[in-house]
Amino acid sequence: MDLHGKKVLVTGADGFIGSHLVEALQDAGCDVRAFAYYNSFNSWGWLDTLPADRLASLDVFTGDIRDPYGVRAAMRDVDVVFHLAALIAIPFSYHSPDSYVDTNVKGTLNVVQAARDLGTERVIVTSTSEVYGTAQYVPIDEKHPLQGQSPYSATKIGADKIAESFYRSFDLPVVTARPFNTYGPRQSARAVIPTVISQLLAGAKEIKLGALTPTRDLNYVTDTAAGFIALASCDEAVGQTVNIANGKEISVGDLAQTLIDIINPEARIVTDSVRMRPGKSEVERLLGDNTLISSLTGWEPQVSLRDGLERTAAWFGVPANLSRYKSDIYNV
Repeated sequence: MDLHGKKVLVTGADGFIGSHLVEALQDAGCDVRAFAYYNSFNSWGWLDTLPADRLASLDVFTGDIRDPYGVRAAMRDVDVVFHLAALIAIPFSYHSPDSYVDTNVKGTLNVVQAARDLGTERVIVTSTSEVYGTAQYVPIDEKHPLQGQSPYSATKIGADKIAESFYRSFDLPVVTARPFNTYGPRQSARAVIPTVISQLLAGAKEIKLGALTPTRDLNYVTDTAAGFIALASCDEAVGQTVNIANGKEISVGDLAQTLIDIINPEARIVTDSVRMRPGKSEVERLLGDNTLISSLTGWEPQVSLRDGLERTAAWFGVPANLSRYKSDIYNV
């Protein structure tokens, strides 16, 4: 499928990855409709920070992914849907799991049901590497067992299976994109990289973190967005679940130390027990296999970890950006 000139909808467009995907789709020549979460502040999230010329050509629809009627209205006359809207914070899912079921499972059902009824040409559903749980073998390919180690990951497993069922039951042209850990400008404050950077730039000498030994496979956000577009453009990807992975791992401790070296080498890491996840819930190792996406689309990551971290730190170094983050509290 050639996306140029297509009318595309991005749910979760007001979020971290979604806002970057909106920009990438505009650059690819798409007519973009951005689904943003309705609120009384009339905030469009990170979309509010985009240049005026991008906003002028953007069709913004405000609604709630949990509402099937609003979702259906947003999807009318749309050729392709990139479904990113979700609740993502793992600690928050410990005490508010019901909201994750409504948003992640029912929200995905609303999208695929509307797509089936409206004849949408392609739907890209966003999964997460968290559905694998702690690696039982590495690199983790798409055949790796799924394990719900948090209410968040359990709801994403449910959403993935809803999408799969609509492909198998109704031939809905669904691709399930499964990105590993994405980082970069605009990332949520609850993630480890913004946590470390915001503390460092606020002048903290002791950087508070939870577990340091878990490893993660990190993609810079522009690489993740390129992976989404590559999968949406690939007819052979329909009906498949496909990792978007870098294929390299780094421990949380080593990642934090790299950021310390970049920003303030005098700082040191201290363990904060409040930030520790329950032992059986912590995903200890993630290292993805990107063989499938590479063979299907030719996609490969373009931004090295060091380069990506330096770009991210530079973005946070702009006072207007840093002011959006509360470095003195534990963001769940």
